[in-house]
Amino acid sequence: MNRLAPMTLTGATPFVFIVGAPRCGTTFLASHLARHPWVCFSKVKEPHFFAANDLRNVGEAELERLVRSEYLDRFFPHCHESPVLVEASVTYLYTPEQLEPIVRLWPEARFIVAVRDPLRLLPSLHQRLRYIGDETIEDFDRAWAAVPERRAGHQVPRRCADPRFLDYWEAGRLGSYLERLFNVVGRERCFVSVFDDLVADPARQYRKVLDFIGLPDDFQQDFTPARESSGYKIEWLQRILKRPPRAAISVLASEQYQLRVGKGKNDGGGGFAARVLRARKSLLRWNRAPAPPVQVSREVEDHMREMFAEEIALLETLVERPLGHWLGRGKAEALDSAMPVIPER
Repeated sequence: MNRLAPMTLTGATPFVFIVGAPRCGTTFLASHLARHPWVCFSKVKEPHFFAANDLRNVGEAELERLVRSEYLDRFFPHCHESPVLVEASVTYLYTPEQLEPIVRLWPEARFIVAVRDPLRLLPSLHQRLRYIGDETIEDFDRAWAAVPERRAGHQVPRRCADPRFLDYWEAGRLGSYLERLFNVVGRERCFVSVFDDLVADPARQYRKVLDFIGLPDDFQQDFTPARESSGYKIEWLQRILKRPPRAAISVLASEQYQLRVGKGKNDGGGGFAARVLRARKSLLRWNRAPAPPVQVSREVEDHMREMFAEEIALLETLVERPLGHWLGRGKAEALDSAMPVIPER
């Protein structure tokens, strides 16, 4: 593969989108791809741009202008001559129709989709949302039961960055969303990474991804699993540091979060904002604690199994491999052992 010309908006630069699902190894794949010498990763791992902006009915000239100014210049200003641009927004799997403009802009774009047993995925997602401040219900069983209320707009935490992930019933419908994604972007543009394979042999799975993208092996060797799940000591402190009030975003939010929500960057050097960010990171490290054990009742586990049986059957058809073992009992007892992800900084 030859190095390509400097980035242009259409055609010239291959684009790779890691589109989800959450808690399925997307961070692991993103972290290793970001190390590849021919890859330029977005400044923010998850820009969520095409999920937040429905551009399907925008004309070609205006589409190019918007994507250039609001997406490329904002999230890829450092990627001038990289052969492959990559980002990893897990919301994209749940807004597949809004990815149609990507194919119009970059016909050679590729999509990496990670899937996992929903009986394991959803409690892990709940635990992660607790850590980042988007979920306030401590117990997964109660969060599972709260879905109908939340669909009606109740019990949704203020400052939750993306309430759709609190709908655990919907987040587990991986078969339906993968089918819709295939219909929009084409099966040939998609690589489906099954979490089982990532756990069994992460190096082999990573090299399959490289082959699909068309990148040479960069001979990475360190694929040591590292668990990302964490807990905290003080909940209110965690929430204000991870999801600060709107008026305090420019001071308390991380630089990446500020860039994602369009608040710009702080002064970055030795100024007041930089000192606040250093103090914030220190507080987050101090407040970190081991993740509490994930507990799911047999009743809720059975409800999940019943709810997602058809989704798993559809997923089996789409990925052309048996996945019926996901429906076995006792799945919720050791949810995140050997999960190969990179710890959050």
